[in-house]
Amino acid sequence: MDFSAARKIMVDSQVRVNDVTDRALQAAMLAVPRERFVPADRAFSAYAEVEVEIASGRRLMLARDLSKLLMALSPQVGEKALAIAAPYAAAVLAEAGLSVTAQEEDQAVLDVVAPALSDAGIDAVVAPFSDASGEGYDVIVCEAAVPGRPEAWLKALNTGGRLAVVERTGPAGKAVLYVKGEGGVSRRELFDAAPPFLASLMPKPAFAL
Repeated sequence: MDFSAARKIMVDSQVRVNDVTDRALQAAMLAVPRERFVPADRAFSAYAEVEVEIASGRRLMLARDLSKLLMALSPQVGEKALAIAAPYAAAVLAEAGLSVTAQEEDQAVLDVVAPALSDAGIDAVVAPFSDASGEGYDVIVCEAAVPGRPEAWLKALNTGGRLAVVERTGPAGKAVLYVKGEGGVSRRELFDAAPPFLASLMPKPAFAL
């Protein structure tokens, strides 16, 4: 399979046509080998409009949705970024000139993506998703859905920092951009999206009489 050709088709048919006009972001997505972020036997599907499984139920976000999330973040060369459950996004941001840390909590996922992250010069850490690893970030992104406002992640942002994530409590969700200011945090809804949930952040079922 010609992955370079598939990558160009992905950017032309899933990214550019969805109003993702940031040329640096387009160039980064053209350069990053998305097929390396899934097991070898699933590499053929890395560029299709499907959420390909990485391991343990974790999946890549659709390229269309991720590109829109990343454009909303307005990433700048030299900024410090944290990619939570977002290994492919981490590589795209690194290609765009950011200093990136990739956070995973499942070693099985990291085992699949670690070689590609290492080749991209990305530090990878294993830590629970309930908290952000480190602090002082300009950009935080997540490729999976969370059940609500991720306060612990917001605390890890610098003033002026941005967080892009999908909030979802049912079949549908909303991509959201948070911006941390001197006086608080603003929230803006971006578009509809429904990536798989981060299972470890979902509330435990409760029974009531």
